[in-house]
Amino acid sequence: MNRPLLITDCDEVLLHMVAHFQDWLDEEHDINFAFETGDFAEALTYRHNGEVVERDRVWPLLTDFFRGAMHRQTLTPGALEALGRIGEVADIVILTNLGDEAHGWRVEQLAAHGIAHEVVCNQGGKGVPARAIIQRHSATASVFVDDLPVHHASVAKHSPDTWRLHMVAEPRLAPAVPVAAEAHARIDDWPTATDWILERLKSA
Repeated sequence: MNRPLLITDCDEVLLHMVAHFQDWLDEEHDINFAFETGDFAEALTYRHNGEVVERDRVWPLLTDFFRGAMHRQTLTPGALEALGRIGEVADIVILTNLGDEAHGWRVEQLAAHGIAHEVVCNQGGKGVPARAIIQRHSATASVFVDDLPVHHASVAKHSPDTWRLHMVAEPRLAPAVPVAAEAHARIDDWPTATDWILERLKSA
């Protein structure tokens, strides 16, 4: 029987990332990462001279973090319990913006935290892949959760019937992230978000 579907991001939704990336940059590269500002274009600076890290170096640094330091990431409060409750009534897919080479890393990482749901890797907007996942599951209703407004806009364009919840579960970052205009709601904690999600999924 077809079921409703939750499509959720991982970093800053299920797992804390930026705080651990900050520590890793400090320890391994002598780079400061002021992620609390929300201005990522200027957030990475070299400690020895204060200059902004070149943009073409940022993605390789992220790749190196995910390749060798994903074990640092920790669960956001209430995420595991929320997936347990939601999984009783709905299918769950984790749609993460990492390259295909990182698929195995993410699956193993999540499994280590007790999360064993389908993982789909993506690059770019999430609207098209979200629509494909919904169609593949023949979902009776769908909810999309992500921390980045750009992905809510993408899902609104390509899967407008999907409920969209904006969540930034990193408390040091959340105040700097504007509410996503294309989301139906903004909730930054899983205990509150769970009831909101279940109401929409059960409405099907």
